[in-house]
Amino acid sequence: MERLALNGGTPVRRTPLTTGQKWGWAELQEILEVFEAGRYGRFSGTKVAAFEQAAAEFFGVRHAIASTSGTASIHVALGMLNPEPGDEIITAPITDLGSVVPILYQQAIPVFADSDPETFCLDPADVERKVTPRTRAILVVHLFGNPCDLGAILEIAQRHHLPVIEDCSQAHGAEYQGKLCGTLGDIGCFSLQESKHMTTGEGGLTITDDEAWGERGRLFMDKGRTRQPGWGRRTYLFLAPNYRMMELQGAIGLAQLRKLPDIVARRHANGTRLTELIGDLPGLRPQRVTAGGKHTYWHYALAVEPEGPYTAEEFCTALRAEGIPCAPYYIGQPIFLCADSVCRKVTFGSSQLPFSLPTARPIEYTEETCPVTMDLLRRMVTLPLTEFWTNQDVEDVAAAVRKVALGLAARRGSK
Repeated sequence: MERLALNGGTPVRRTPLTTGQKWGWAELQEILEVFEAGRYGRFSGTKVAAFEQAAAEFFGVRHAIASTSGTASIHVALGMLNPEPGDEIITAPITDLGSVVPILYQQAIPVFADSDPETFCLDPADVERKVTPRTRAILVVHLFGNPCDLGAILEIAQRHHLPVIEDCSQAHGAEYQGKLCGTLGDIGCFSLQESKHMTTGEGGLTITDDEAWGERGRLFMDKGRTRQPGWGRRTYLFLAPNYRMMELQGAIGLAQLRKLPDIVARRHANGTRLTELIGDLPGLRPQRVTAGGKHTYWHYALAVEPEGPYTAEEFCTALRAEGIPCAPYYIGQPIFLCADSVCRKVTFGSSQLPFSLPTARPIEYTEETCPVTMDLLRRMVTLPLTEFWTNQDVEDVAAAVRKVALGLAARRGSK
């Protein structure tokens, strides 16, 4: 058996994996048009409105609302629903805090359902167990580009009369049962941060086909302001932040949206091929694509087997020695244990709002809240798959993963 680079063998890869530029001449042309027009604000120019219209057409919905970040896009979604203080929002424990901050700012309580150990997404059975009379909505996260089991989750939501928000920040262009993620639930949210499939540097997008929610979301993005032509008395209908996207971002978004189908196709092809090459290795399980889903691979995720021949840390140390970037544990622990605003309730001054509201039921967040997630994160490994990888990149990554998995398993077996 070939000696591992960690033990003095020859690394599989001696040069970095192929990268590329997310922006090019198409984005520059759109930006130049903004400079030529000399209008840079959300309501003085035309690019943000054009981006919203193009996004609505792409997803086949009536409303697309651009904003300043993925966090803002979810806050706009919560603003559409307008929960009562102390209402509960069920969401995922493996996510960025951007999925949780909007819940707290709307004075609602995040409730975390556990993960499926194979797909790494929300476990529908635990979602059902977490529903209470205070539940106002379900916020799913399509982790790494893998769709949640939307069939089961939508059935639960319909039975309990709950809206579903889809956090598609890592899942641009992902599909479930042939439909684009973000369009199966009631509201879809997207991050346009620079690491995402399409990017405006920073930015967000919220989509819905519901007329009332679409109108409220557009107002929520703009401080609740009704904009009448000309000057005159201003009217702000409700409390809301300012999440207006600027024209330069809208211009870039237009060019990026045109590129998205090709980006998604290449990421999907690279991820699918990599799974074909490494899916049979001892001690290692790639993230299972949800039945009926199309994965778009924001990252490529795996998990080492429980009580397997090596740990996630050991696997990553050996794989990096082979010239392949990777990281163990992803976020390290469930998001509610990462954030003092949740686990220690450090929110608004010393108030502990919304947890201290008389309408809120007592909730504590511990390692026992989501035990499957705790175990899964200890075993998780992520690889930075991109649309720029060539066939040779995929072959080299697969070769290195095979070499490490087999080498570490053999080492353990000889002890």
